[in-house]
Amino acid sequence: MAELFYVYILSNAHHNVFYIGVTNDLIRCVFQHKNKLIKGFSYKYNVDKLLYYEATPNIEAAILREKQIKRWRREIKCDAIGRLNLEWVDLYDMLVTGDPGTRPG
Repeated sequence: MAELFYVYILSNAHHNVFYIGVTNDLIRCVFQHKNKLIKGFSYKYNVDKLLYYEATPNIEAAILREKQIKRWRREIKCDAIGRLNLEWVDLYDMLVTGDPGTRPG
């Protein structure tokens, strides 16, 4: 099976801070953020709610996409999140359980 790379957006409970990152293991990465195992921006601002993600089989494409999303204005980021995740719920549980019934929108 081909490896996938993920570009993701995390936020805090109030949705006033975004963190954009890249990983090859989205579940592990979000788990680390949720459990405050990663010191830095996400730890400092309590950013641990997975709102958006994209998958690609190519790390270079994932990094380019991450850079692109980071340059977006807040309004564009919010629109992208809203298209995937209408109610802005945490997508982490859906990923862990694999239950599409918990999928937003």
